[in-house]
Amino acid sequence: MNTFEQMQEGRPTGPLVQGYEVIIGFETHAQLSTVSKIFSRASTAFGAEPNTQASAVDLALPGTLPVMNKGAVERAIRLGLALGSHIAPRSVFARKNYFYPDLPKGYQISQYEIPVVQGGSVSFFLGDEKKTVRLVRAHLEEDAGKSLHEDFVGQSGIDLNRAGTPLLEIVTEPDMRSTAEAVAYARELHKIVTWIGICDGNMQEGSFRCDANVSVRRPGAKLGTRREIKNLNSFKFMQQAIDYEIRWQIGELEDGRAIQQATVLFDPETGETRAMRTKEDAADYRYFPDPDLPPLAIAPEWIERVRSEMPELPRAMAERYGREHGLSDYDATQLTQSPALARYFDEAVRAGAAPKLASNWITGEIARRLNLQDIDIAQAPVTAAQLAALIGRIGDGTVSNNAARQVFDALWTGESSDVDAVIDARGLKQMSDTGALEKIVDTVLATNQKNIDEYRAGKEKAFNALVGQVMKASQGKANPAQVNALLKAKLG
Repeated sequence: MNTFEQMQEGRPTGPLVQGYEVIIGFETHAQLSTVSKIFSRASTAFGAEPNTQASAVDLALPGTLPVMNKGAVERAIRLGLALGSHIAPRSVFARKNYFYPDLPKGYQISQYEIPVVQGGSVSFFLGDEKKTVRLVRAHLEEDAGKSLHEDFVGQSGIDLNRAGTPLLEIVTEPDMRSTAEAVAYARELHKIVTWIGICDGNMQEGSFRCDANVSVRRPGAKLGTRREIKNLNSFKFMQQAIDYEIRWQIGELEDGRAIQQATVLFDPETGETRAMRTKEDAADYRYFPDPDLPPLAIAPEWIERVRSEMPELPRAMAERYGREHGLSDYDATQLTQSPALARYFDEAVRAGAAPKLASNWITGEIARRLNLQDIDIAQAPVTAAQLAALIGRIGDGTVSNNAARQVFDALWTGESSDVDAVIDARGLKQMSDTGALEKIVDTVLATNQKNIDEYRAGKEKAFNALVGQVMKASQGKANPAQVNALLKAKLG
């Protein structure tokens, strides 16, 4: 049994696709948020004119030597702490040899046998089910340049600005069993690297790129041949690419053809993957220790200093929300999708909002409007303090839930910034005069004998009809709880 197969011993199977089990592993390149490159002082800023940020060190010109960027190492330590990994006290850099037009040195400085971050895991929820994906490693390496084809007729250009940009390559075990699980893992990892501040997570700019290794097999059969889908830079394309690849591989096997190991690209316009090159194995890269870089030594004191500066992690924060506020795992996980969202919730609770109601509004109406307008919580027109004031008015019976939505809409659209002013201007205050409400109830009962008889005969729908009549007669201003109590008291 090979190492890849040993990884799968005891691993759960997922839902079958046309009688096949899907096996997915990920390699994710997270661009580290340093201002300079991993082995030189050249800038990592995005959007500069081509070839204006490629230094002599990045190009490995004669007489130059690489010098390790301490900030890149600290970010690797931070990730290791966040994922419960082992941080190697001594790790080694190697040269990964291959030839490609945008690789100026003819080799890439990476880590092979002894990476800086070893093991660990990423846990997340898929619906109500908790999933855990094991990690093999996360190693430091430099990025290559970029080939440009769009603006050149019959030719290609090379931009070496990215060459030498610091990356952490995060490699999983082949633990995922569906496209949904793979995308959920990628989203969770994206959340973690942005949460701890080691990567800006901008997928459009290439700061967070995922490669998915996909294979299929009959349940109980040996592992199938995997194909690697390169450079997936959006969660939408990730889902489409993996789905297509699964269908394609099953189709090939069903037609009696063998799967060939390969690196493939996804074309968003056609929705298909296409082979780019035959997939290389480690031996093809002729790894050997980089003679210009000494081993990377990380003292325990350095790790503890980084640990002391770490923010509260999203999983720990979600568990705290469950303990302190009685929120479900699902709600707490939704609230910890980003530091900004968690801050918004905390501010609303500090301003007096009931935690469960605040959670419902944030994960419900606010999330819906943010998605509709494609904006972040930091850009939400309704502040946490305004939300808390609105929730307070629901809690003290000033407005009903339906009226609260009208108030929220006025706040969101900028009609007013004051909750009470909107309530007064629109006449949304609930009826609090028990005597007046009792008169309405009496009138409704006097004119709806049929519903009364049906209710007393055991038909609950008849009671709901009476409640509806009272609410209609009060123009929606009656307190539903008071209406229910009065009706039940009078009906006996």
